[in-house]
Amino acid sequence: VQLQASGGGLVQAGGSLRLSCKASGLSLDNYAIGWFRQTSTRGREGVSCISSSGTITDYKDSVKGRFTISRDSAENTVYLQMSSLKPEDTAVYHCAAGSDPSHGSGWWTSFYYRMRYWGTGTLVTVSS
Repeated sequence: VQLQASGGGLVQAGGSLRLSCKASGLSLDNYAIGWFRQTSTRGREGVSCISSSGTITDYKDSVKGRFTISRDSAENTVYLQMSSLKPEDTAVYHCAAGSDPSHGSGWWTSFYYRMRYWGTGTLVTVSS
């Protein structure tokens, strides 16, 4: 089982990127998929999560209204569309698959303990 995040890069503040999370050996439809990011100063932060059904999404407060998570079953891929990027969004972004978490304000903690698979991340750098 492999999860591969891709689509990162260098972008100016205010710009956009779309990250992709593709899986091999795993049907993403059976799992909730979350995106988290990691920096040396802030550690690991939950960014967004989409339920296995695709009907429920959760977001970190600071990305609400700017990021959108979606899934494409035919492509076995989950996307994270990031717009109005800010320098503080700079991080290595990872995707993970796990069982459906509790939703709402505690979604990240709930999902963190339910993650089963994750892989290498993709670096997003936002310049000011």
